Amino acid sequence: MLKKLHIFLGATVADAAARPLHWVYDEKKLKSYLKNKKEIAFLKTNKCPFYSINTGEVSGYNDVGQVMFKTLKGNKDKKTLIDDFKKNIIRNFGPGSNYWKNLKFRKKYKKIKWTKPVKGPWIHQNIMETIQNIKSKKRITGGKKVNESDGYCATLPYYLQNQSLSKSKSIIKTVANKKLSEQFALAKLEIINFADQKYKDPVNSFLKKYKNNTYFKDVIENIKKVKKDKNKPHTIVVKKFGKACSYPGTFNGSIHAIITSTNFKSAINKTIKAGGCNCSRANFVGAYFAALKGIKGIPKEWISKTKPAKEILKHIS
Repeated sequence: MLKKLHIFLGATVADAAARPLHWVYDEKKLKSYLKNKKEIAFLKTNKCPFYSINTGEVSGYNDVGQVMFKTLKGNKDKKTLIDDFKKNIIRNFGPGSNYWKNLKFRKKYKKIKWTKPVKGPWIHQNIMETIQNIKSKKRITGGKKVNESDGYCATLPYYLQNQSLSKSKSIIKTVANKKLSEQFALAKLEIINFADQKYKDPVNSFLKKYKNNTYFKDVIENIKKVKKDKNKPHTIVVKKFGKACSYPGTFNGSIHAIITSTNFKSAINKTIKAGGCNCSRANFVGAYFAALKGIKGIPKEWISKTKPAKEILKHIS
């Protein structure tokens, strides 16, 4: 039986909840989509301007975590885990997959005016590079062009089994081989661990533990910046630090949602309302509150709406 999968379930449900409004950067359009809505999670109609998948499915961020989850379920020899993970990345995202088909279509689509989202999932830059590097048989296969959350999402189910930051580095580097991606991914995992251990203030616990740690220097500085803006509206803070997918902005927006919320649902609704790359932020925020509050803290009706949740629930003891 795999351990602590309720935390991965939290990330998955949060991603699916935010997904229909993924990558909405136009504030006027976002407000119009949310107007008079009692429930803004799991919108029935896709509003993402770039790609369209069914409500209840997850973004490419969480899906790389699903690939790791699948790998963990089928792996019998720990020595082959990374090789098995790479094979599954190719199967899920590579040639023949819907992700890959859409990538080819996108190249043609970019030459004309972008008028509507492509049908099907959207492959991320890190994963595109990873596939290329796996095929080129590079030792470290992670992408180097962007600083995004793919590494964190990939390693979360793995980390939950061993609580080892050092071992998790190799998983992160498999899909995201930049120092910034590694640092912020490991910081997320450590904060989630403090929440899981029921520390009173997991974010402050991280600050105290690593205040003199040079590796996490940038992370510490960014958390302090966010804490100064604790009393400002969440949408304003996310806009200030950056709505896009990149670190440190996506990390900072997540931290603000965490330190200004008391439960899973309010934190994810807040994350959705802030717009932009809400899915990358939701994968951290959802995991955090699932760790802090347990599986009972995740709304049951949200779990039932999340398509990958059924398989995860089979493996939760």
